[in-house]
Amino acid sequence: MEFIVHAAPQLGAAFSQMTAEFGAHGTMDSALPGIERFLYVLDGQIELEIADGKEQLLNPGMFAYLPAGTRHRLRANSVAKAALIEKLYLPHTGPDEVGQPQVVVGNEASVAGESLGGDEDLQVRHLMPDGPGWDFAVNTMTYAPGAALAMVEVHVMEHGLLMLEGGGIYRLGDSWYPVTAGDFIWMAPYCPQWFGALGKVPAKYLIYKDWYRHPLGA
Repeated sequence: MEFIVHAAPQLGAAFSQMTAEFGAHGTMDSALPGIERFLYVLDGQIELEIADGKEQLLNPGMFAYLPAGTRHRLRANSVAKAALIEKLYLPHTGPDEVGQPQVVVGNEASVAGESLGGDEDLQVRHLMPDGPGWDFAVNTMTYAPGAALAMVEVHVMEHGLLMLEGGGIYRLGDSWYPVTAGDFIWMAPYCPQWFGALGKVPAKYLIYKDWYRHPLGA
């Protein structure tokens, strides 16, 4: 197996994001203790085997969330590639009882899109459950050709963004960058950001953000 490390604590991020490249019969074991893992298949097929004996074949566009402490193994019978996100799980410390996150396996194609700000040309698909038990979110955003965010956004959350299809122009701070499928962007908290799609085909990216936790980590 080989890993292309896009973002990591050494960069200043509170998570890691990698492209995991599986050779034929390549395997990956459970994450380190206390670490939660999200996997989105880009190419090929990856078998997910969970310690309770459940097995799931993940095709391109399918994803899995494995809570911290979930024993599992990933295996590819032929060459495959996946986006891999890992972070230290931060338990919820609010006054209300919140259940622990559970294993999630899904297919992006089966997730209903939601228009962003009422703009039907911007479709968001939420791949993770919503609620304070989960401390990060992963979405895909699809832009019709020529579509763009309605404003420059600034967030307290950091982001990891992997371009999946198409291309466009990304504004980060006062700089402008052309991006296309395969490019990765790490956005630190409070980084001004904006995207507009260019070309004749839709642009789509996979985006991570931390969520539902106090900025001090409590």
